[in-house]
Amino acid sequence: MKRDAFINEINQLFRVHPAIALLGPRQCGKTTLAQMYAETHQPTKRFDLENPEDLVLLENPMLALSELEGLVILDEIQRRPDLFPVLRVLIDRHKENQKFLILGSASRDLIRQSSETLAGRLAHIEVTPFSYWETGEINKLWVRGGFPLAYLAPSEVDTFNWLKFYIISFLERDIPSLGINVPAATLRRFWMMLAHYHGNIFNASEIGKSLSASTTAIRHYIDILVGTFMIRQLQPWVENIKKRQVKTPKIYFRDSGVFHSLLGIKSQEDLFHHPKMGASWEGFALEEIIRFHQADPEDCFFWAVHSQAELDLLIVKGGKKIGFEIKYTDAPKITKSMHVALETLDLDSLTVIYPGNQSFALSEKIRVANLEGYLKGTLSS
Repeated sequence: MKRDAFINEINQLFRVHPAIALLGPRQCGKTTLAQMYAETHQPTKRFDLENPEDLVLLENPMLALSELEGLVILDEIQRRPDLFPVLRVLIDRHKENQKFLILGSASRDLIRQSSETLAGRLAHIEVTPFSYWETGEINKLWVRGGFPLAYLAPSEVDTFNWLKFYIISFLERDIPSLGINVPAATLRRFWMMLAHYHGNIFNASEIGKSLSASTTAIRHYIDILVGTFMIRQLQPWVENIKKRQVKTPKIYFRDSGVFHSLLGIKSQEDLFHHPKMGASWEGFALEEIIRFHQADPEDCFFWAVHSQAELDLLIVKGGKKIGFEIKYTDAPKITKSMHVALETLDLDSLTVIYPGNQSFALSEKIRVANLEGYLKGTLSS
């Protein structure tokens, strides 16, 4: 699977930055992407920080890295945060023939304390699992999720089995490797409970009571899953109005395949008969829309007034406010809530996304669009 958009972004950022970090969940394709980029950039030296032989080579990192020329790839950097100060020294030597491509399975926030030594020297790219603009298949991507080995598996059974063991490995191996001391069984129970809050307000106190854990502990657990790209916390947009607005974030699973695996959904047929199908569609469509608009987390919100009106997704970017309602229905209709959101938030447009085949206008600023057509760009704002 070609990932040309990411390759182009790497090329652009290397024009002005000596180091780029590719950050994303494990097994999302970061290493393959780095190898694709390296094929056209010689010489290249790659260090896998999970490989004992490479770790031996880096026992004296200054000596190992200083004389290298060309592209230097450091894979799974979160395992050796002590390398960041070394990279700062090497970068500040201004060697024009040396560039660093750093791969990590934790977000900027989770490794911020270590990576802040490279402030102003390091650009970040979030590498996601496959999206629609890479696969061109909506239903398969929705059911299986975008992790390459899950999406490309020979059958849905193979996808489910791969995801099951991916989750086990993530909890028992990846989380401890980040220096996070939370029992795997505890985090799994929390993660499974979140599946029932997908698309809803995150109530730390309520979840804490169910797990017999403090609110502080629950907030720590959610930070872990957000920082490892498993969960999205969609922040509320607060408008300057007198009405009582929701001010607590919503949560969404970022990969529909992981979400389905935790719910025990093994096939498209299982999904279509599951009570969480609508919530699954909402989260899947929301992620695809955000990626399509290349919106950062800081650009994305939801909006709600208690018991009155709401908006599933608000993207504030480039001086525009673009609103989305996501409905799993055959025939979306205009609602009072849509009018309230449009007027209160002064939206430039409001698009109702649904899984049907047609696209049509409901009013001058409100339109219905099928998800696939929207993501093809033919209906984009």
